[in-house]
Amino acid sequence: MTAAPSTRVGARLQAVRRRVEHADTDASGVVHFARYAVLQETALLENLERLGVGLGVLASGGLDLVVVEATTRYRFPARYPEELSLEPVVGHLGAARARIDTTIRRLADSVELATGSLVVALTDRVTGAPCALLPALHAVLEEARSDVPR
Repeated sequence: MTAAPSTRVGARLQAVRRRVEHADTDASGVVHFARYAVLQETALLENLERLGVGLGVLASGGLDLVVVEATTRYRFPARYPEELSLEPVVGHLGAARARIDTTIRRLADSVELATGSLVVALTDRVTGAPCALLPALHAVLEEARSDVPR
């Protein structure tokens, strides 16, 4: 595959804004616990697309991005129609997997509502076999990771 990582100096994962939709909530009017992993994935995918290594680029190279582990810690409920800030960072980057840690905040007051992690990997679209991270994807995540204090 010939896709190049972002050529922008200081490419990094950026916060993504999302409004809580009524469909995200349970009967009590708060965001259903299962939606938090979706929010984490949204933050990652929007950033990968912006940085030039989105799902379409991966698919054109015969690869699928898969979530192999998801965790969430809940602190306070999000409610309809609040605006949220989804703030991803690269927590770990290996040859075949990356862990993206995301903080979900209420935009109005910056209260941390939840934190979570997605561990992602690549698989061959035809065989389903695990693959090493595409060099362009690895480079983008490495550059984003360089902005995070360790």
